[in-house]
Amino acid sequence: MLIRNFLYDSGILKSKSYNVPVICVGNLNTGGTGKSPMIEFLLKVLGKQYRVASLSRGYKRETRGYRLLKGTEAAAEVGDEPLQFKNKFPETLVAVDADRRNGIANLLKENPEVILLDDAFQHRKVKAGFNILLTAFGDLYRDDFMLPTGNLREPEFGAERADIILVTKCPPNLNRTEQEHIRTKLELRNYQELFFTSIRYSEEIISAEKRIKFRDLKETPFTLVTGIAKPKPLLKFLEGEKLKFKHKAFGDHHNFNPSEIAELQKENLILTTEKDYMRLQNRISKEKLFYLPIEVVFINGKMKFFEEILAFVNRFEFSESR
Repeated sequence: MLIRNFLYDSGILKSKSYNVPVICVGNLNTGGTGKSPMIEFLLKVLGKQYRVASLSRGYKRETRGYRLLKGTEAAAEVGDEPLQFKNKFPETLVAVDADRRNGIANLLKENPEVILLDDAFQHRKVKAGFNILLTAFGDLYRDDFMLPTGNLREPEFGAERADIILVTKCPPNLNRTEQEHIRTKLELRNYQELFFTSIRYSEEIISAEKRIKFRDLKETPFTLVTGIAKPKPLLKFLEGEKLKFKHKAFGDHHNFNPSEIAELQKENLILTTEKDYMRLQNRISKEKLFYLPIEVVFINGKMKFFEEILAFVNRFEFSESR
């Protein structure tokens, strides 16, 4: 990784730039920093003004090459997170391609005005115009080590490529003193901005057929099914709500096999994450499968964050048709 980054930084290996705003959301860790909620946050904000596209590799999908989603695909074809984006933001151009250059080349035929790269911080063949780096509270990249000793994909000084650093999954009441302690630890460059976010859980759980108020789960035992990298925050939240549940944990982006589906069918009520729901829908009875939506909440500087993103996007000229 050191040699690879040196070759890109010195220009020996070439990164391709584009004449449309390309925003990368990524991390140094192997996962679990909250990239998907942040992509959705950006889709929601930017989608009000621009024709937005998102490009992911489609992790653990069973297909290859470029795919532009229609929203009717199975998660196994395109990946759970891209399918989630398309279902929630049907007007958004959502594509998958492990080769980000090829993916962007194909997306440009659809005339997007902004392209969001999901989990592409290490994909240096593409030079994003703006980089947002995520690191989770309690698991900062400064406290971690490179694989295989720790969970970093590249050395911590790779963070120097970021324009914005987001500390995610913070306690909602994170005070100014704690924020400044983290700021000092991260040793930001002069050109970098630091923001803190937390997770807000929905007041409803959702199935294909109905919605149930979260408070109505108080007296209903259920099974929590997770296939995410770090389910601990969700477990802590549910336990804090004094709910009665058992937890069945699977690996990140787990593809459920027929025997596992058969076992899950025996449960009376299943609650899962929105990402896992993409892989379980149409395989578990609709009346028993629910997911709990989440969203990003800024603890500090929400308007400043907006301003930074829009200032970057507005450097580019757009056609009068917009």
